[in-house]
Amino acid sequence: MLYSKSVIIVVVLAGFLSSCGKKGEQDKPRTPKQYTIEQLANNLSVSAAGFSSDESKVLVSNNASGIFNVYELNVADTTSKALTTSKKESFFAVDYLPNSDNYIYSADQGGDENAHLYLRSKTDSVSKDLTPWPKSANNFAGWSDDKKSMYVTSNKRDPKYFDIWKLDTASWKPTLLYENKEGYSPSAVSKSERYVALTKEITADKNDLYLYDRTAKTTKRLSNDNEATWFPLAFEKNDTIMYYATSDGSEFSYITKYNIKSGKAEKFFEDKWDVVNMSLSENEKYHTIFINDDGKNKVLLFDHATGKAVSFPEIKDADVLNVIISNSEKNLLLTVGSSTSPANLYSYNIEKQDLKQLTSTLNKMIDQNDLVKAEVVRFKSFDGKEIPAIYYKPLQASKDSKAAALVWVHGGPGGQSRVGFSNSIQYLVNHGYAVLAVNNRGSSGYGKGFYKMDNKDHSNGDLKDCVWGKKWLTEQNYIDSSAIGIYGGSYGGCMVLAALAFKPDEFKVGVDLFGVANWLRTLRSIPPYWEAARKALYDELGDPSTADSVRLKSISPLFNYQKIKKPLIVFQGANDVRVLKVESDEIVAGVKKNGVPVEYVVYPDEGHGFVKKENQITTSKKTLEFLDKYLKTK
Repeated sequence: MLYSKSVIIVVVLAGFLSSCGKKGEQDKPRTPKQYTIEQLANNLSVSAAGFSSDESKVLVSNNASGIFNVYELNVADTTSKALTTSKKESFFAVDYLPNSDNYIYSADQGGDENAHLYLRSKTDSVSKDLTPWPKSANNFAGWSDDKKSMYVTSNKRDPKYFDIWKLDTASWKPTLLYENKEGYSPSAVSKSERYVALTKEITADKNDLYLYDRTAKTTKRLSNDNEATWFPLAFEKNDTIMYYATSDGSEFSYITKYNIKSGKAEKFFEDKWDVVNMSLSENEKYHTIFINDDGKNKVLLFDHATGKAVSFPEIKDADVLNVIISNSEKNLLLTVGSSTSPANLYSYNIEKQDLKQLTSTLNKMIDQNDLVKAEVVRFKSFDGKEIPAIYYKPLQASKDSKAAALVWVHGGPGGQSRVGFSNSIQYLVNHGYAVLAVNNRGSSGYGKGFYKMDNKDHSNGDLKDCVWGKKWLTEQNYIDSSAIGIYGGSYGGCMVLAALAFKPDEFKVGVDLFGVANWLRTLRSIPPYWEAARKALYDELGDPSTADSVRLKSISPLFNYQKIKKPLIVFQGANDVRVLKVESDEIVAGVKKNGVPVEYVVYPDEGHGFVKKENQITTSKKTLEFLDKYLKTK
């Protein structure tokens, strides 16, 4: 995903972290059963929205139908019932309407990112658009304390900025709760609705945190002039305490407890890695803490009054990715994942200590032992800097049967590859390709210093990290050093194009998913609702209307396409609002002039990222065919 580094809120995906001992070392080579992409795509992707009012059912989204629809899971017998049957657009579950069986879901049109919120009854197939405002993006922002109203952030008033609207659940009439005219990013609302937490982007590595008092009509700055990030997380019910995450005075972020009445701030929780989130249960009996722990997820549960840790049940070879605490505070809904299985849902009764698996997402035709556990590795780059990466070694690879390999580049700038499950990665690894997902300089999760290392240095240090990742692969005696390619999406796709243009002899092929080709155009055409982050985005990448344009043009692959001489395959969504289709159109046309093999796949029903199974299958299948043809040593 292409976004400003300063507005990243880390959504942590993770799984089993295998031994970080000798790099690349796994079990003795063996030939796994090979699976088709159709078999892997028949895995289920599922996400949880919440418990029903009696906590006997769970509202979820899954893609069993080929796109995402809304389902209801019965906790007692784990049966699932489809509540929506969309065949064109993905519907994502948001929550049950409080004290009702009706539910809310979110959907956009063809990936255009203008999501609306819809209300539907389980007994009626007709949906009510609760946000029927043309060309607006709308996001669920929680329920009022009395559960009689829903909060929505929307840019319906001004396409550039998001306001907070309050919709009462009787008439669904919207009332403006917070009008955003100053370019803030509104966040948490206190239980009494007196306070609204706001952030404002300053630079790529700094933002400000404010507390707006709706009664006094005053805005108080809680941040300072230090280079740090600040993100509001939760209010306690009595309007006395607000929690936020900050990296002020630290390399990594931690949780701060702020007393609204006294103005006193104290450190509440810290770790040796980024503490990225905290949430409070309905009646504040518990709080959860989320840690980005060296590329994997770590979730902790505490008794809120005493601060005493509450233990989770142990789930072998897996990590808890998310926790939803029921309103009664008796039941937990756990999302549990590993690198060899899509995430599953579990219910857990705290009092009875009863753990129950609710889903089975791995296709029963697939033996989990034929898939590869992700491994965290590190390598030295061109300047001696240690670069972390997530590594997948094919089970069949050996010095006598060497594997082709891919350097895999995440989106961003400022994203992070993490330990977790990926159909596309497991498909390639199962078919004999090693994958090294490089967390190049500028990636999140490894401290402020590492995070800012690529500012206005894109396609230089970060690209060299990818090249040195390739060098690390060549040092493994089971890798075919003459058969290493590069793969990436969005910003990672730009890195693929940059690698082929600026390091034309390093990688044998490139796989580009909706990558930026022309930085000048992309930075000028960002969606209007990114206005609050525009300055920070330009601070990091460069302002195309200033002298920065010279550098931006020089690092844009489109203006260097003549240098590309290695085979390339490009995938693009026609409705992408972040990296426009014209970006891929023009780079493909340019490279074809070089007489270089180029394949181009455009999906008319996708945006920035592909959510339909049919298109995901096509992408993986065509990628493997391309790699078998141009990358593997014959």
